[in-house]
Amino acid sequence: QVQLVESGGGLVQPGGSLRLSCAASGTIFSINAMGWYRQAPGKERELVAVITRDGTTNYAESVKGRFTISRDNAKNMVDLQMNSLKPEDTAVYYCNAAIWPKSYNNWRTYWGQGTQVTVSS
Repeated sequence: QVQLVESGGGLVQPGGSLRLSCAASGTIFSINAMGWYRQAPGKERELVAVITRDGTTNYAESVKGRFTISRDNAKNMVDLQMNSLKPEDTAVYYCNAAIWPKSYNNWRTYWGQGTQVTVSS
């Protein structure tokens, strides 16, 4: 069974940094795009950053220049380095990946359980 497990959330002061990590486990044939989404209270889930298997990245305008997404294909992991954090970055952050499980015959979308990031003084 394939699953995504996130780590690294927490409480940080404005201007601080956090690093989120997400590991995919299970019987995996291949992983395509991996990314991070976030959902703040009362708001819809939104894309934060995405990275393709070959390393092409895309960011939400609100995080450009502050967040950096990276991945390790050998370890099936994706990280999100968040710098210069602002109170408006407070949200539950979800890892997302397009995975081809060995037990399946197509790509499937998987989500992590979410990790809370709170930016407050």
